[in-house]
Amino acid sequence: MFRSRRSGLVRRLWRARVARRSGVDGEGEDESSGSGSEVGGSSSCQASDSDPARPCGGGKPEDDPELKSVTFSVLKRLKERQLELLVQAVESRGGLESGCVHFPRPDVRIGRRTVAPHVLTCLLWRWADVQQPHQLKTLMCCQSYGQQDPDSGPTVCCNPYHYTRLCGPESPPPPYSRYPLDRLRRLSPEESVSSSTETGASPSLYPPPPSTSDLSDLPGQTRKRSHWCSIAYWEHRTRVGRLFAVYDASVNIFHELPHGDGFCLGLLSSSESHAENVVRTRKKIGYGLTLSKEPDGVWAYNRSGHAIFVNSPTLDIPNSRTLIVRKIPPGFSIKIFDYGRSEMLQRTSNSDLLDGPYDPNSVRISFAKGWGPSYSRQFITSCPCWVEVLLNINR
Repeated sequence: MFRSRRSGLVRRLWRARVARRSGVDGEGEDESSGSGSEVGGSSSCQASDSDPARPCGGGKPEDDPELKSVTFSVLKRLKERQLELLVQAVESRGGLESGCVHFPRPDVRIGRRTVAPHVLTCLLWRWADVQQPHQLKTLMCCQSYGQQDPDSGPTVCCNPYHYTRLCGPESPPPPYSRYPLDRLRRLSPEESVSSSTETGASPSLYPPPPSTSDLSDLPGQTRKRSHWCSIAYWEHRTRVGRLFAVYDASVNIFHELPHGDGFCLGLLSSSESHAENVVRTRKKIGYGLTLSKEPDGVWAYNRSGHAIFVNSPTLDIPNSRTLIVRKIPPGFSIKIFDYGRSEMLQRTSNSDLLDGPYDPNSVRISFAKGWGPSYSRQFITSCPCWVEVLLNINR
């Protein structure tokens, strides 16, 4: 008996579902000495948020009959074109751009609990432990991004690669922080110390990028729009390629991507590019990450199959010499720069704690390898592959 194309797509999707792993798959295979505590100088998403998942493939795990029944019931309500978009997104693991897959908003019941349709698809094809909508963040590529009330429409996008997991909340600052976070929020401009610097990051390795007028004002031409950040790619201490100016609201930084544009690190090379650890790390960059400028700040979404590590002035402990490096597992997002917090921190920073010149608008991101007090690499210049994001704020 011949199966219909729709049935074939449904079966392909069911086979591509994820299953919880018992071990860690190398998403952060660098040698960490701690469990992600900020006191140790490193911070990561909570343990329950970092359980990696993998496709079931040809294995035969214990299937939940009710989950399978509900999944088939949901998928059979989609049109063939929607199923094709879903298959494209799932089988490429987000590498191919795919449109929204709209589904009626009423929640789906699984046993004694109900889940939103988009939570169900994320549970099936991305994170086996996701439970609630508040654990997810809509990406800019989704039509529902930026809606004032995204829960008010009759349908919801169920493309699992239009969502990212949010990293868990940070731990409270330890006793050695000069200003607890609550006191920081209460400080008035009169009480604060005027300073243009923030502590906790290493000095910038080169002067700030040229101003917008240097980049775009040419004789006889009209002024072009301003870039909101510039990106530099480094291998150890060697700068590779030119500064990459970003004008669009989001940009992909990747080594290889089936479809899409942005800053392709795979096209760049230097004398360091042939080093064994650089070659290994380059292969792990894969789809890389996406930076997006949003109303509340700058976000980084880890699209690769390995963890990324982030240090930012607005993620550091205020007025402390301790360097905080956040570990971001695959599929997770974090706000790497908060504009409002940056302005507040620059008013309250203590210049006596600074070890040298430094850029309060610079964010460092290392691929697959961490650095700082919890790692064998004490400085980011010891990491094989990393980028510096230079935000164009008051430059």
